[in-house]
Amino acid sequence: MDQELDDRKKKILKAIIKTYMETGEPVGSRTISKFADLNVSSATIRNEMSDLTDMGYIVQPHTSAGRIPSDKGYRLYVDELMKEKESEVQEIRDLMIEKTDKLDKMLKQVAKVLASNTNYATMISVPQYSGSKIKFIQLSRVTPLQLVAVVVSDNNVIRNQIINLDEEMDDQTILKLNLLLNTNLNGVPIQDINLGMIARLKEQAGVHGSVVGTVLDAVADTIQVDEDDMQIYTSGATNIFKYPELADTSKASELISAFEEKQDLVDLVKERMSDTENTGIQVYIGDEMPVQTMKDCSVVTATYELGKGMHGTIGIIGPKRMDYANVVDSLKALKVQLDELIKKES
Repeated sequence: MDQELDDRKKKILKAIIKTYMETGEPVGSRTISKFADLNVSSATIRNEMSDLTDMGYIVQPHTSAGRIPSDKGYRLYVDELMKEKESEVQEIRDLMIEKTDKLDKMLKQVAKVLASNTNYATMISVPQYSGSKIKFIQLSRVTPLQLVAVVVSDNNVIRNQIINLDEEMDDQTILKLNLLLNTNLNGVPIQDINLGMIARLKEQAGVHGSVVGTVLDAVADTIQVDEDDMQIYTSGATNIFKYPELADTSKASELISAFEEKQDLVDLVKERMSDTENTGIQVYIGDEMPVQTMKDCSVVTATYELGKGMHGTIGIIGPKRMDYANVVDSLKALKVQLDELIKKES
């Protein structure tokens, strides 16, 4: 906060503002003394509140012994709140970029090792998110007629949404919308946000209902799996030519194309992810395959987990006469190693 405020004054000012926001009533020293992180007497708090009044951060309504925040106090609180949130968003971003880079390298290596060990073609998908809860939402001003909504989920997925305004919005209104959104949505599973909840929040936001609607659109985006964004790493596609029944020119061409274009592999992963009942080892033989180009193959898949709510798919593609026992053992061992590696990197 401001340079002229020491830590104790900052804490007391923050406590006054938070209490006043919750109650709408002037705040006295006795109420503030109950905040666990202060550990000072009511007399000390009264002295500090007197200093804060002299400095213009709080004011005393003439009919009350308590204090309420001044515009200067609100401004300081909002600036500090935005700084804290921006810092947290940046830290999460940096961490996720670093983790993503490490994860990509690790998954590419996994596909390569698996192809080498089994002599079949392999694939592994980058984990997708499911079951996310909202961690926090931050609305900040970009220009007089633009806001940015930053939505962060509990597995630290970040979505930014630019919101265009018809007229300029003051700091007090932005603060109130931040409080409305976070009070109602923090910790709520994203899939539980329904039309009734959206309508209620829009109604509470009054003339700014459209802003709330746009923010909730950004929230919905955090659980949509964009097929273009789904990354799949492959290895050992040329191993297919080692098996005469798959080396036929047209069959091999179809399979190699599937590995290069990856759309069929995306379809396979989506099918696998939709099967929430079976997250262990799954074997598809011939016509059981959900994608047409692999009807002459067998595919063995497993689901691995990266933290809460994040799942990926490992797959081994080979002829119907593949060594199932060896493939299943390889996948089981790899699944355990991958889970351990990921926990170590977390």
